[in-house]
Formats: sequence, structure tokens, C-alpha cells
Amino acid sequence: MAGDTDGVAGPETDPEAACPTSAVVDIVFSRWTTPILWTLHTHGRQRFVQLERRIGTITPKVLTQRLRQLERDGMVVRTYHPEVPPRVEYEISELGRSLAPLFAHLVEWADGHLDKVEQARHDYDSAPPR
Repeated sequence: MAGDTDGVAGPETDPEAACPTSAVVDIVFSRWTTPILWTLHTHGRQRFVQLERRIGTITPKVLTQRLRQLERDGMVVRTYHPEVPPRVEYEISELGRSLAPLFAHLVEWADGHLDKVEQARHDYDSAPPR
């Protein structure tokens, strides 16, 4: 690559240097993270099956993977209860709860702008090919 003499990404090739929110987007806005965090924030502590039912279209394998990643990132707390049968519950952490204002702004933006996005998509799709 031009300008890459030591194998280290420079500002022109480092997405985090280009946009300092990249790391946040990677953590918070991956495919299933937002619905999981939203559901835990809205409904509180839940067992795996409750969470799976509320989200609806997520597979158990993907839910397990995302919950582990969210636990690793400090966004979700997993509590194991050594009962018979064992019980595991998930809840949003304080760190995860700190995202609530961000989600509130996104809901506000969606309410005010998604119809415009849909109209723009319709106009684009209806236009003659370029």
C-alpha cells in the first residue's frame, strides 16, 4: 500500500481514525446486539427462553454467541443459579444502560426521518436506470 512502510495502518487506512465512532458502532450496532440490549433494557432481567421469544427471529446459537460477546464487552450480566434444574438469567449492565440516551435519540430520529428514507428508496428504485 502507498504510504504503508511498516505494516501499520495510517490515518488514511484506519477506520477508527477516519471515524472515531467506529468502535462504538462495532460493539453496539452489530446485527443482534441492539434488539438484545433494547429487550433487556425494556423488560429487565430475563431467562434465555424469554429473551429468545421476545426477539422472535433470532436462532438459539446466534443468541448464545451475542450474549457471550455482550457479557465480554460488559454490556450484559449473566447470573447462574445453581438450582435443579439450573437457571440462568441475563440483564443489562450499568454500562449497557448508559446507552439508553443514544437509543432514545435514535428512536427520535427514526420517528422523524424513516418515512423520508422510505420515500427516497422508493424514488431511487422507481427512477430510470443510470
